[in-house]
Amino acid sequence: MNRSRPLSTEEKQALVRRLEAGERAAAVAAQTGVLRKSLYEWRAAYRAMGAAGLNRKRGPKPGLRAPLEPSSADAGSPAARPPDELKRAKARIVELERLIGRQQADIDFFREALRSWDAKRRGSGAPISSPSSKK
Repeated sequence: MNRSRPLSTEEKQALVRRLEAGERAAAVAAQTGVLRKSLYEWRAAYRAMGAAGLNRKRGPKPGLRAPLEPSSADAGSPAARPPDELKRAKARIVELERLIGRQQADIDFFREALRSWDAKRRGSGAPISSPSSKK
């Protein structure tokens, strides 16, 4: 059966209850026309957040990657910062570490490409650099 409309929270909750009761996800999916993956996601969301987790919007959540503004609280220890500011700072650290990882991968790639290029040039007998005009 092909679904033509989104399921309500109550309908999702009923499907999750069937899974929790021990019914196989493949059987529930076949009977209702819902993807098995969706059933597993709804079950995980229901276990984590209850019925409220069944109507979450997909995609990145707002505010997780907000830029940090310098403030007077930055001068203090991490324990002295408010929890939301600490959370933003940790998110910023994760973002910067990810950026550093990408840059390191680029550096490694280009370093290896340069080594490969130098090895080909040396093997072909072509001059690696032009002779200096000064003696």
